[in-house]
Amino acid sequence: MRIVDARSGRDALADTLQEALPAGSEVAVLWRDGYGGVAGSASLGASSSLAHRAESLLTRDPLTLHSQRIEASWTTSEGVRVGLAAQLPAALSSDTREMWLSLARIVIGAHLVALRTLARAESLEKSERLQQALFEIADLAGSDLELADMLRRIHTVVAGLMYAANLYIVLYDDVRDSMRFLYFADQRDTYVAEPERDIPVDEMPNSVTVALLRHGEPLQGPSAAIRERLGVPRDIQHGPDSEDWLGVPMRRDDRICGAIVVQSYDRPDVYGEEERALLAFVAQHILTALDRFHAREELERRVEERTQALQLSNRDLQAEIIERQRAERLQRALFRIAELSITSETLERFYTQVHDVVSDLLYARNFYIALLTEDGERLEFPYSIDERDAARESRKLASGLTEYVIARGRPLLADRKRIQALESQGLVRSRGSLAHCWLGVPLFRNEAVVGVITVQSYSPAINFSVRDQELLTFVAHHISIGLARKQSQDRLVAAHAELEQRVESRTRELAQANAELLSQIGERLRVEQQLTHQATHDALTGLPNRSQLLDRLAHAIARAQSDSQRTFAVLFLDLDRFKLVNDSVGHSAGDELLIETGRRIVDAVRTGDTVARLGGDEYAILIEDIDGPPVAEELAQRVLRALGEPCWIAGREVFPSASLGIALWHPRYRTGAELLRDADAAMYRAKSSGRDRCAVFDEAMREEAVRILDLEADLRRAINGDGFVAFYQPIVRLDDQRVIGHEALLRWRHERRGLLTPSEFIGVGEDSGLIEEVDWILYRQVMDELARGGEGYISVNVSPRHFRSSDFADRLLRMIDQAGADPHRLRIEITEVALLDDVPRALRMLRTLRSHGVLAQLDDFGTGFSALSYLHRFPIECLKIDQSFVSGLVGDTQPESVAVVRAIQALAGTLGIHTIGEGVENEAQRATLRELGCTYGQGYLFGYPAERLREAPLKLAVTG
Repeated sequence: MRIVDARSGRDALADTLQEALPAGSEVAVLWRDGYGGVAGSASLGASSSLAHRAESLLTRDPLTLHSQRIEASWTTSEGVRVGLAAQLPAALSSDTREMWLSLARIVIGAHLVALRTLARAESLEKSERLQQALFEIADLAGSDLELADMLRRIHTVVAGLMYAANLYIVLYDDVRDSMRFLYFADQRDTYVAEPERDIPVDEMPNSVTVALLRHGEPLQGPSAAIRERLGVPRDIQHGPDSEDWLGVPMRRDDRICGAIVVQSYDRPDVYGEEERALLAFVAQHILTALDRFHAREELERRVEERTQALQLSNRDLQAEIIERQRAERLQRALFRIAELSITSETLERFYTQVHDVVSDLLYARNFYIALLTEDGERLEFPYSIDERDAARESRKLASGLTEYVIARGRPLLADRKRIQALESQGLVRSRGSLAHCWLGVPLFRNEAVVGVITVQSYSPAINFSVRDQELLTFVAHHISIGLARKQSQDRLVAAHAELEQRVESRTRELAQANAELLSQIGERLRVEQQLTHQATHDALTGLPNRSQLLDRLAHAIARAQSDSQRTFAVLFLDLDRFKLVNDSVGHSAGDELLIETGRRIVDAVRTGDTVARLGGDEYAILIEDIDGPPVAEELAQRVLRALGEPCWIAGREVFPSASLGIALWHPRYRTGAELLRDADAAMYRAKSSGRDRCAVFDEAMREEAVRILDLEADLRRAINGDGFVAFYQPIVRLDDQRVIGHEALLRWRHERRGLLTPSEFIGVGEDSGLIEEVDWILYRQVMDELARGGEGYISVNVSPRHFRSSDFADRLLRMIDQAGADPHRLRIEITEVALLDDVPRALRMLRTLRSHGVLAQLDDFGTGFSALSYLHRFPIECLKIDQSFVSGLVGDTQPESVAVVRAIQALAGTLGIHTIGEGVENEAQRATLRELGCTYGQGYLFGYPAERLREAPLKLAVTG
């Protein structure tokens, strides 16, 4: 009970009533306010007993009639309970008493109306300030300001809502158990915040801020009292004590991720419950602003990294293209050389055409071929093209560069400096014009050097590289083969001329042909063996493929069925985030990782185990003759440890990991495919449990898989039948509780399990992609219901999945036209996620639907993070206040929920849209919503979902 001694406006009420009574009278009037508290007024000099008597009248009617006392109690039309007691110096007539009571009722009623008007004005002013603050915080979060500047401006915004001269913001990392002071502004504490510095919590054991983070709930009061309550010793390192201290934790889901603190050093009782609720609400929006700021920084960083990765990938691709073009030219050159060895009429023609081929691959303006004579004593130059030395004569072996290559049997790449060094060592002596760069490669026949192919340059602008040396060496090998083949052909021609006259020559010819035939037969056998190997092995890793693994599994099953003592297991392995490697460093790097993965698995398993690659990044391991599950699990852990070791792929250090499933042999298995299926299911269980781990397939998994399979089959049958029905829950006007519309809710009438709510089958529907078809079945039933006529609208829930489809609006409008329904009676309910997933598309769809009369309502409002800054851009007809706030209007969380709902009402009023309170279950919630300005409500208080609509004009029974 609150009766003020000072002559306030409330006490003036009692004085006014006293003036209408004889001198010496005392008056006390009390009433119960909308929040359950008692307030009132007493005349000057009124006794406390009189006030207590007036308070007792709030719960009962007057018991007796006293000649010198007036007692009365009543409930106003607004539901306020009033108790009135007056002590008289002398008895009054009954007419005078009645006239005075009538006057008192009028005066008290007018006074209560004035108080309520004043309270609403103050509430509206606070809501407007809060709304403006939230808009400013949202705008700051989306701005390009630096973090320090943004937090400084947010401090200014908070200071406009409460006393916040001393304010600091911390972020808390519960994984590393450390925190950062993002912002620190204090009039007495000289601490300077370092936003980038992580401070371990263990370094601050006596900090009230750490105690707040550990406590997890708001704290308010003098800092000394808070420390005493939480058992925190005084530590001067954490600043001076404050007269009033208010700290509110910032939460992300159920995790404490930071706090915001304000304090006063010279004024006690600055902060109360309203300031605490307000700071808690603002704290979450500050956290949202910080999340957006960090998300923007992270996005910019990722864009930069992605741009660099794309640049590197583009360079790699260009290099790969150049390399591929070079390889193609080389391949064409080799085919050309092989062809020339057969088609060239003479050796001279062969040499000329070989020169042309080499010229396509590298600089060969100065080119010659040197061959040893049959006795190995002389050098012959059957082909030579040179800018300076027009002809090269045959000579005895000497100490030239050509002889140097023949003697060493290795290529020589020498510039002028290298040539001079060889000459100074006495190893060579130059002949002819001195080259600026000289490259010679030996020609072999049966591993013996028979000559040299040489290119040289006389200009400093043209130099040969090691790559040119490798290229010419590779080509020289094929030239040697072609040259030998050509020389053999020439000799064969000569031999044919002689064999026409000699039988011995014909016999040798037949023997040679037979030898070639045997060689072809051997080659064919080799090719057949190679094809057989390719059919049963993976082309990339060389491991057995799925076909060979299934064959071995069939043998293992047959052995286990014939011998009950034999058992085995199948391990199914899938690399974690392998697609990231392909997307970041390319498929060639991904192939390297797959090869390395196969090698590591083979090294980790036993000698007799079978390792197979099934395709992509999936591998399987067959382990036979094991004693039980522990052997398989130990081997699985060994494989995971081996894969977890870092490796270098495409110049980057990669830390691979994998998820692994185990299926043990059981007599119920008939094929290897069934074992692989269950091992695959266990692998997905491991992956869903956090990756880099293994899981064993058990009966629970099997039953769950069967249950999901049966439920999906039932779902498909229900879609083709009539298993899905629409239930309708009324939406009422809170003032008179008249039905103004309904929300259509999906129900499944299962043939065995009865009526199911979406929570029991929505997961299977989304995984199988069937839930969209179910939604359209519900929409069709709603259209048919609308086509029957009636009053009030029907709202349907539209998931973000539908909003990602560009033709959703057109399809819905076609369905309305086909059913002959009134589009003005249809509402769609969407969430903030659907709005912000693709803002331009969502805005386009909402405008299209609105132009045809279909309005949009924003469902579960207040649970998201972004809609406050975007809401004014969208054509939204109504906000549905989330039931979590409505349920909090009664109980311990009432101040916070009232502040949130009041802010939502202020926002909705500014935007010119109405609100619906969801989940109204009792009269107290309905009354509070009405008091806060909410227009409509929905919940079990007004009606449960039913298959039939309530008629709009029907007035529901008022409870309470």
